Amino acid sequence: MSIDTLRDRYEAAGQGHLFRFWSKLNAPQQEELRTQLEALNIERVNRIYAKAVSSEAEAANPSSTTEPIEPLPKGASESATDASKVKTWRQTGLEAISRGEVGVLLMAGGQGTRLGSSAPKGCYDIGLPSHKCLFQLQAERIARLQSVAEKECSKPAGSVIIPWYVMTSGPTRRDTEDFFVKNSYFGLNPKNVIFFNQGTLPCLTMDGKVLLESPSKVAVAPDGNGGLYAATRAPLYPGKPDTVLSDLAKRKILYIHAYAVDNCLVRVADPVFLGYGIQKQADCAAKVVPKSHPTESVGVIACRGSKVSVVEYSEISKEQSERRDPETGELTFRAGNIANHFYTTEYLNQVESFEEDLAFHIARKKIPHTDLETGEFVKPSKPNGMKLEMFVFDVFPYTERFAVLEVDRKEEFSALKNAPGTGSDDPETSRRDLLAQHRRFLEKAGAKVQDGVEVEISPLVTYAGEGLESVKGKTFIKSGFVENVEELDALA
Repeated sequence: MSIDTLRDRYEAAGQGHLFRFWSKLNAPQQEELRTQLEALNIERVNRIYAKAVSSEAEAANPSSTTEPIEPLPKGASESATDASKVKTWRQTGLEAISRGEVGVLLMAGGQGTRLGSSAPKGCYDIGLPSHKCLFQLQAERIARLQSVAEKECSKPAGSVIIPWYVMTSGPTRRDTEDFFVKNSYFGLNPKNVIFFNQGTLPCLTMDGKVLLESPSKVAVAPDGNGGLYAATRAPLYPGKPDTVLSDLAKRKILYIHAYAVDNCLVRVADPVFLGYGIQKQADCAAKVVPKSHPTESVGVIACRGSKVSVVEYSEISKEQSERRDPETGELTFRAGNIANHFYTTEYLNQVESFEEDLAFHIARKKIPHTDLETGEFVKPSKPNGMKLEMFVFDVFPYTERFAVLEVDRKEEFSALKNAPGTGSDDPETSRRDLLAQHRRFLEKAGAKVQDGVEVEISPLVTYAGEGLESVKGKTFIKSGFVENVEELDALA
């Protein structure tokens, strides 16, 4: 595309200011800007901005036509406390895994900035005796589950594969790949660990004008965890047609487990959840945990009109948040969202057909930029622009067959969001919750653990408490971590 044609296109879109410094740029800088502007669908950016602003305005001014928010209807969700159903779901999930029908999508684009680290969040060490990071815990759960599926479904050793699709972002891609290489992919076959990038969108002024980071570079930001869907359609490698979706098709993957990296208790490719989604014939399903108390600051899965949605805690009235089921005494709005989803690959392929209808969310931020008048770099002291994000749950209302599975928070959810010492959702609570779970694994298997003793069990030893029969009758008197069952004897 000629530079004049490109400039005309941006002028027509009301974004001609991006050429403000063109005549002052040297040839490499001009090429940098030109490449970026050619790749950017500026008309789509304008549409996203307009829809985001109008949707925000509608939400701020609810009218009589606004659809009511109601709790999930009876039967729309089931609980993992039903042991007989869990056994059936688990078997169904393991069989799908053993047939090579399951893949995993990991949302891992964030940096550990709030944790005081510039490294990808998955690299973070929560302080376990083993000093294993989140990536390693999750990789080893995949490895263990592959072995469990082989054993329980009578498959040859090494024949079951769960491909792991790791979504990074621009700032974390290289560091994430280097970290996996340095750690030999935590024992997984590199062919089955596929990295792909979360998309970006330009940062905008409050009135929708694209900001320049430098005279030759547009300011961009990740497009939210909901960028997962578009990212599965983007080329894995420049100039090649391969995508996550095409790789899923090539591997004949039918079902997907998607989750966020910052949960140390996550059951990666959980056969119970997979089996539940398969048996419910769901297009999309979500794991939830019961809210800990009425005012907990967490979005809940509920109905907005006839559609299942994630409703932010700020959208629910005090009366609604405190309402309880007269029969069970449980909160009626209780289904806390934890970014843990099941999809069919068929559904992931359909998202593109309704993606234009989704409204991005506006995050007003302090965005460093180049002043158009002076050409100087500006670091604002208050919010001066917006980043546009889509959330991974924004597709829920478009799902025909949606299902919800409620699980035990202490077994499956411990978020890592806050700086050390915060007291909630921080490294110390993550460490505490994981070691408490390992204590329960041992006690359920018939062992005793003395007060103050902390035993960390590698995910390679047990995925969810299975395989620990040999500890029955033993008392653990020493703290430490083990990489195989035999090592447990040294702590008893």
